[in-house]
Amino acid sequence: MSRHHPDLVMCRKQPGIAIGRLCDKCDGKCPVCDSYVRPTTLVRICDECSFGNYQNKCVVCGGEGISDAFYCFECTRLEKDRDGCPKIINLGSSRTDLFYQKKTNRTGTY
Repeated sequence: MSRHHPDLVMCRKQPGIAIGRLCDKCDGKCPVCDSYVRPTTLVRICDECSFGNYQNKCVVCGGEGISDAFYCFECTRLEKDRDGCPKIINLGSSRTDLFYQKKTNRTGTY
């Protein structure tokens, strides 16, 4: 996801034993490079990203997780799977702009 959206920030803390999850929209996608080919290594996330309400949430978009997340072969080969927790911790400018645009459309004022 970070390849196509440079304003997104990843957690990058020391991963724990929790396994990263993906929602049905992001299923099969590598969390680092958005590739759908050759899933290889299981994604591990840090304890803070898997605690409380964040448990079983999608690593990429924050939706309800349904399947385990995997790094693709290229990210494993380039050792991007060892950079830390890949969970996205901010919304990004496109989603915040969409929120405020919908808000102004509801109220009808600027």
